[in-house]
Amino acid sequence: MPTTKHYTLVLGNPHYSSWSLRPWLLMSYLGMDFDVRWFNFGPAFSTLAFHEMAPAGHVPVLHTRGQIIWDSLAIVEYLAEQHPGVWPIDPIARAWARSASAEMHANFSSLRTLCPFAVALRAQHHRQDMRLHGELERLQTLWQEGLNRFGGPFLGGERFSAVDAFYAPVVFRLQTYGLKLDPACQRYADSLLALPAMQHWHQMACEDSWRDPDHEAEVLHVADIHLDLRQPA
Repeated sequence: MPTTKHYTLVLGNPHYSSWSLRPWLLMSYLGMDFDVRWFNFGPAFSTLAFHEMAPAGHVPVLHTRGQIIWDSLAIVEYLAEQHPGVWPIDPIARAWARSASAEMHANFSSLRTLCPFAVALRAQHHRQDMRLHGELERLQTLWQEGLNRFGGPFLGGERFSAVDAFYAPVVFRLQTYGLKLDPACQRYADSLLALPAMQHWHQMACEDSWRDPDHEAEVLHVADIHLDLRQPA
């Protein structure tokens, strides 16, 4: 008889949900066996079925052995207790990776607001914003530090780890809005975009025909869309 998978992830639309990408990418890259329950942003988030799977009303959520773990950082730390390779092996690199991930988790509010997550769109901002410019400078400083201190090609060293998963949504935002980086940071961003799991997430976003009016309006508020790669609604 087939065995039941150990993990179930509760996620939102791949086109819209930056937080969902983090655990999905990490678990996919590390070859963990898991199922996914997808929920469309909008009315589906007010259903009983959703709140039974996500009692806090947010995604992502991890279900495992009768336990419910919510928030992407808590999920990653739980997985790190169960599987090797979630964080860098070197303790210095691991401490740095946790710090950088926590900063991404808690900060970069202008980057989130002014670059709404929209994987399958290509857009251009209406105007430049100094707040966004400042956060892009901080982003590149962090990436340069990780790549230089630990030798690359990933932020914590030679292996992909949770810190890369935490910054993967930023890489999609940079692609969507055509934001430019210095050469070293651009090479890192391009290397993440080339990962098969990232390409698969992008494909899922392009194949998603769901439109959530609130998320669509967020993009139009800050940018002009010049390419929409999604299937028709």
